[in-house]
Amino acid sequence: MSTEGRSAEPASATSALESAGFVQVVARADGDALAASGLLASALAAAGTPFQVTVGRTVTERSERLRAQTDEGDATVVVGTADGAADAVQLTATDRPASLEAVDLVRDLGATPDPVLALAGIVAAGGDPGAGESEWLVETARERGLLEQRPGVAVPTAAPIDDIAYSTRLRTPWSGDPDATREALADAAGDPDALDADDHRAIGSLVALDAVSAEAATDAAAASIAQALRPYATPEAPFATLGGFADVLEATARTEPGTGIAVAMGHDARDAALEAWREYGRRAHAALEAASTGRYDGLFVVGIDDGPVEAVARIAAAYRSPEPVVLAVSDGHGPSGDRMQSADGDAEAAIATREATSLAATVEGIARDLEGEAPDSTTESGADAGGVAYDVGHRRGYLRYDPGVDDSTIIAAVRDLL
Repeated sequence: MSTEGRSAEPASATSALESAGFVQVVARADGDALAASGLLASALAAAGTPFQVTVGRTVTERSERLRAQTDEGDATVVVGTADGAADAVQLTATDRPASLEAVDLVRDLGATPDPVLALAGIVAAGGDPGAGESEWLVETARERGLLEQRPGVAVPTAAPIDDIAYSTRLRTPWSGDPDATREALADAAGDPDALDADDHRAIGSLVALDAVSAEAATDAAAASIAQALRPYATPEAPFATLGGFADVLEATARTEPGTGIAVAMGHDARDAALEAWREYGRRAHAALEAASTGRYDGLFVVGIDDGPVEAVARIAAAYRSPEPVVLAVSDGHGPSGDRMQSADGDAEAAIATREATSLAATVEGIARDLEGEAPDSTTESGADAGGVAYDVGHRRGYLRYDPGVDDSTIIAAVRDLL
């Protein structure tokens, strides 16, 4: 197994795609990779090149798709790490958003990248829109009337009071409960169907206050909530704000990948995407509310019975963890919340960090350790015991493994490798 890779040299990547009769795009399952895939798909469509975009939850799943033979003259683009990708165009960086890599490639192909989609991918990867390499994207979007900063909270619709409850970019005492959210914000706006700037400002102030004053909130909550306030409105995009767009891409990547791909490619899938996003956020907040926790030097562990482990880890890192790294562990006995999961009954874990560091080597090392720890049996799905599937992305990692492995084993593996 290997999480290391290198992106193709610009000249060879451009040549491969320009001469291809068909392009297969295989993407990892996160919002950043979906945005990157959408950017590439638009460039290929503009060039008249046939293509297909699919999503693989783990390195193994993406590698298996790469092993499927393509016809001579076809090309493959991998967004994320995969084994056997030497002949593919690779967008594999784990220390830089894939969306930025895709923007570079699209421009090399002579196409104009959608700055809003690119920025949504950067936000999904934990980046700050307008910082560093993305500054010109914000300036371009502003000049074209595609982006405008306003008061309020980053959600994907124009009805923030209804949808703040589902956001995985927030964590308050009422997150996950729409009725409690409406009650908490009842006095923030006179007419929820006709909000002005003052209304948005009042809503943002109340959300920020509840986020940082919650009993379980940590010092990191103040910085995290700041990233969800004063959003960039996106009047021409399918979703109302940049942060909301990113949140929808994250949710659909893991629960409704076909819908997420459609959204990233500009198709009309807004309603289905919002439905998936709301359910994803509701389940993530419910899981975190009922979670058990443990603190170690440098690591905060969150144990859940069922729920989207990656969202739980990310929310906990942003709002609940006194340590920079969070490990969320699910025993997998509840109904699966991830329709991409290939082995019902497998245990899942996710790692998230607030630090701008790659977790690739750590996640690969954990996977190797876990391979030797599973009992000599098979999982409920019939998978070989000891088999571990994993993935890495920007500041995150994901693991799926035999449920016979004790939580203490994976905790020890993580602590040894941090």
